[in-house]
Amino acid sequence: MESARLIAGLARMVRDLGLAEELAQDALVTALEQWPESGVPDNPGAWLMAAAKRRAIDRLRRLKLMERKHEELGREMETLQEAMVDFEAGLDDPIGDDLLRLVFISCHPLLSPEARAALTLRLLGGLTTEEIARAFLCPEPTIAQRIVRAKRTLSEARVPFEVPRGAGLSARLASVLEVIYLIFNEGYSATAGEDWIRPALCEEALRLGRILAELAPREPEVHGLVALMEIQASRLHARVGPTGDPILLLDQNRGKWDQLLIRRGLAALDRAGKLGGTPGPYALQAAIASCHARARTAAETDWARIAALYGELARTSPSPVVELNRAVALGMAFGPAAGLEAVEALVDEPTLRGYHLLPSVRGDLLAKLGRAEEARAAFEQAAALTRNARERGFLLERAAACRGSET
Repeated sequence: MESARLIAGLARMVRDLGLAEELAQDALVTALEQWPESGVPDNPGAWLMAAAKRRAIDRLRRLKLMERKHEELGREMETLQEAMVDFEAGLDDPIGDDLLRLVFISCHPLLSPEARAALTLRLLGGLTTEEIARAFLCPEPTIAQRIVRAKRTLSEARVPFEVPRGAGLSARLASVLEVIYLIFNEGYSATAGEDWIRPALCEEALRLGRILAELAPREPEVHGLVALMEIQASRLHARVGPTGDPILLLDQNRGKWDQLLIRRGLAALDRAGKLGGTPGPYALQAAIASCHARARTAAETDWARIAALYGELARTSPSPVVELNRAVALGMAFGPAAGLEAVEALVDEPTLRGYHLLPSVRGDLLAKLGRAEEARAAFEQAAALTRNARERGFLLERAAACRGSET
């Protein structure tokens, strides 16, 4: 929970993401060694930061002693002390948030879009390389190489630890939005592990999105992303049962949806619309989410409008995943045969080959059409592809239910 904050605070001191991550890990190891005997401190985050800063100072002293004369070392240490005072007090600017600065560093134009997202998910979201690979539908070694190269590139370029302004902000905004939403999605539907949702990641992404909306109030897509995350986050308490098992959207108790988050999401969507222009991908997805939020019951959902909005999203931001979601909406609006036809067109799509939701959606549509044996095979295929234990169990239950319907 404290790892991202440690890395962000240390990065401002040492101006090196790789070194900041190493120092943060050292502090966490020290805590694991000392806390079993001394007890967990009242403020674990402050303890960890103090330990990490001591290590940072020791590290810099050793480096300076090797590289500088003693009088030069004195001047360097004075500069370091000023930076530490500045760190403690917080910068006097509209943001004052090390985590947000860390996002913009990770999304620097020097890096490829793929590297920006992977690095930020690793440093800010604390995700493993495997989890990031699942989010990107990429091989794990590819993601590992991207992260290593990205940190090396930023270190060699001595990228300043700051939030860009003006034209620089606009140029990096799209990548930042992508990263924040990927972090949110990992919390909303975890790619691996024992838990289906990780609410802390959703809360962190929402916090960053809200801050970003204050920084860029005239950017409709920022408000669109905030609207999307607010509305989706409103369902978190209804997405799992008492034992942590998944509950699908249409089966959720809508009385558990957080109405405050829904109102905030609809207000953010309204702000995005008032700024004008053609709706971007996040505003369109927020509009889709609003259709669910406004429906008092599952039966009242306007699936025809959702299918139309997915069609618009497919035209402006084409992707196989968007087409898969559109197939679900078509199946709900016009019958499972229409949805299955759209899904079958995606079966040979290379980027979806290891994507468990493709056979999952296909299994659901086949089950609705009474093709139980084919549905069972599809659910079992989906279960084999997912890395999330809760989701795997849920899919295997659906496969078993199909086997039971045959008899």
